[in-house]
Amino acid sequence: MADVLSLRSLNRATLARQMLLVREKAEEVSVAGAVERLCGMQAQEPKPPFLGLWTRLAGFEGAQLHAALQERSVVRATMMRGTLHLMSAPDYTALRASMQPMLDAGLRMLGARAEGLELDKVLPAARVLLEERPRTFNELRALLQEEFPEVNDRALGFSVRMCLPLVMVPTDDRWGFARTSEFTLADVWLGEPPSEDPSPDALVLRYLAAFGPASVADAQEWSGLPKLGEVLERLRPRLRTFKDDKGRDLFDLPDAPRPDEDTPAPARFLPEFDNLVLAHADRSRVIAAAHRPSLTTKNLRVRATFLWEGFAAGLWELERKRKVATLRLRPFEKLPKRALKELTAEGERLLGFAEPDAAERQVVLAEE
Repeated sequence: MADVLSLRSLNRATLARQMLLVREKAEEVSVAGAVERLCGMQAQEPKPPFLGLWTRLAGFEGAQLHAALQERSVVRATMMRGTLHLMSAPDYTALRASMQPMLDAGLRMLGARAEGLELDKVLPAARVLLEERPRTFNELRALLQEEFPEVNDRALGFSVRMCLPLVMVPTDDRWGFARTSEFTLADVWLGEPPSEDPSPDALVLRYLAAFGPASVADAQEWSGLPKLGEVLERLRPRLRTFKDDKGRDLFDLPDAPRPDEDTPAPARFLPEFDNLVLAHADRSRVIAAAHRPSLTTKNLRVRATFLWEGFAAGLWELERKRKVATLRLRPFEKLPKRALKELTAEGERLLGFAEPDAAERQVVLAEE
C-alpha cells in the first residue's frame, strides 16, 4: 500500500528541490545548473528570474546570469504553457520538441484571424528573415505582412512564435533584455538545432526532479500538455508512488529528497511569475485555496509572494521613489512578531540586491 504524504511533507519536498529550504552556494552551483535543477524559470518579464535566483543561491550576483545568457548556456524562449522561460541550453534542445503539440494547439486561439494562414509557407519565409539577422516581432510581422498581405499580421507573428524554435537575444540592459527584444533562430544561436524527437518521458522525469512528488494533473498543469497519465503509467516501474491526503496517486523519483515535514523553512521572497506557485494543479502544498485567487491580477499577472514557514503567507511589491526603495508586505493574515522580524530582515537583504544604489531602504506593512 502506498505511503500517504501529508501536506507539510509535500511542501518540504517541493521546497527542497526548488532550493528554498537552504540556499545553494553560487560558487558551487552555476546559474545554468540552477536553472536546470529548477527545470526552467518562468520569464514573462526579464527581471523576475534575477530575483528568483537571488532567493535560491547564496552569493548570487546579477552579472552571473548576464554571463550565462551571453555565453548561451541559458536561453530565454517559449516553453511550458506557451510562456517564456529561462532554460539551460541542454534542456531547451532536448525538451523543445515535447512542447510542440501544446504550442500547435495554442494556434486555435487565433480563431477567425487565422484565415488564409498557411504554415508551410509562412514558417520558411520567417526562417529566411531570421537567418539574415535577429529581429523584433514588430519588425518580423511587418515584413511577413508584405509577403502575405491577406493574412492577419498578429496571426503571422503568433504562428511563428509558437511553431519555430526561437530564442531571445540578450543585451547589456540591467535585467538582461531590452524592453523590445530581438529574436533569433535557436539553431543559429546555439550552433545546433533542437532535437526533433519528442521526449515526454524525459520531460516528466525532469518535472518530478524539480517539483515532485506530483500527480498526473500536476504534470499536465505545469507543462500545458494533455494525456501525461500514459507517460507516468509507462514510467511507474521506475518511480516511487505515494498518496496525498485526498487519496490521489503521486509519482516521484526514488532517490529525490523528501525531508521530514518538521524541517525548518526560512522566510523567502518569490518574484512575480515564480513557477513554485504555478507548477501544480493542486497548489495547496504552497498556497491555501482561500488565498489562491489573490495570486493573479485581472490582466493575468502572477504576483510576487513571500513564504513563511514554507507556505505563501502574503504578497509583496517593490517601489522606488527617487532614492528611497520600499518593499511593502501585504500578508493574507496577521503575521506573528517573529515572522515580521524575519521577513523584514530578508526583505532588507532583497532590497540591497534589487536596489543597491538606493540611499534609503525600508520594509513596511501595507496599510489596509
